[in-house]
Amino acid sequence: MLVKPRVRGFMCVTSHPDGCCKHVEEQVNYIKSQPKIDMPRRVLVIGSSTGYGLAARISAAFGGKASTLGVIFEKPGTSSKTASAGWYNTAAFHDHAEKSDLYAKTINGDAFSDEVKSKVIEIIKKDLKEIDLLIYSVAAPRKKDPETGDIITSVLKPIGKNISMLGLNTDKECIQKVELEPASKSEIDDTIKVMGGDDWSRWIQQLHKSGALANNFKTTAFTYIGDKITWDLYWDGTIGAAKKDLDRKVKSIRQQIKDINGDARVSVLKAVVTQSSSAIPVMPLYLSILFKEMKSRGTHEDCIEQLYRLLTTRLFSDGENYDIEGRYRVDDFELDRQVQKSVSDAWSNISDESLPLLADFDEYKRSFLRLFGFEIAGIDYSRDVDPEKVIPGIINL
Repeated sequence: MLVKPRVRGFMCVTSHPDGCCKHVEEQVNYIKSQPKIDMPRRVLVIGSSTGYGLAARISAAFGGKASTLGVIFEKPGTSSKTASAGWYNTAAFHDHAEKSDLYAKTINGDAFSDEVKSKVIEIIKKDLKEIDLLIYSVAAPRKKDPETGDIITSVLKPIGKNISMLGLNTDKECIQKVELEPASKSEIDDTIKVMGGDDWSRWIQQLHKSGALANNFKTTAFTYIGDKITWDLYWDGTIGAAKKDLDRKVKSIRQQIKDINGDARVSVLKAVVTQSSSAIPVMPLYLSILFKEMKSRGTHEDCIEQLYRLLTTRLFSDGENYDIEGRYRVDDFELDRQVQKSVSDAWSNISDESLPLLADFDEYKRSFLRLFGFEIAGIDYSRDVDPEKVIPGIINL
């Protein structure tokens, strides 16, 4: 079939198998071009099919020669419908891992469920004995409570006040005002349950209890903080409340794994275009301005550059490379004072007329479409492709 991008709001409902494969290849080649990562060899990545989770798996496998176990929640293609981008990404990752003679196994199922946790533990005990590193990279709009069976939904709202902020209508390519009412107490609580630290803690608890964690085990979960421009909706809103819950839960996780000399840290990453960030009204405009500024300075990084830097200069480097809150930080280039001043100045002067001058919306659009395998150099998008791709040894739950 011929596959073209079909964008609905902040989602692209099609993905291109060849484009996704090439996008993964680009990331693999980047890691192979860098100095080797000195890190342990048994890694579990929860949420390993797109964005930062995929970059983490690629970095560990091709930079650190690690055996990787991935947990994804993706849809395969059919003869008449494309798979999700994460499915094609994972298929491509397996192809590269096989060529490099690297162990790779993937479970496709609900990471929040105890069924998936039990299956992962079973595979670890059988194939790897233990794991040395767990990377938690799950961003979900809802979850099924593993104990009650209730469906809990997260919301993207401010807390305690109405807000009015600038945004970018990505369909009409114009500046717009976004008005949002504050979340209720139950909406805040539910968002924390879905996007906070509960599931990360539950994973560690069950893995540790089963004896699947090695001595000197490390774990990290990803977060974003950003700067004041986005705080009303993000850091001071419901999503921020969930991310602050990670900071609370990580302390108890650290205590859980103290007996194996384990360590747990939250990792703060920079703003990039992901399927999750594109859904946040303020982010397309912020990212368009940020990209223009950071590219002009030569400091722009995407997921793969961020994860390589996180692993080499934070997780597996000498010394205590974390902030006063105990977090690893690789958002330093984004939060550079001069960068943020330039972004703030542009934000204050942005309009439909000044958008092309003060922001790089074309780069935002390109980055967004690349998530789904489009706008990838070297791909012939006029060619028919087979939407059905097999992931070797995939375990579907």
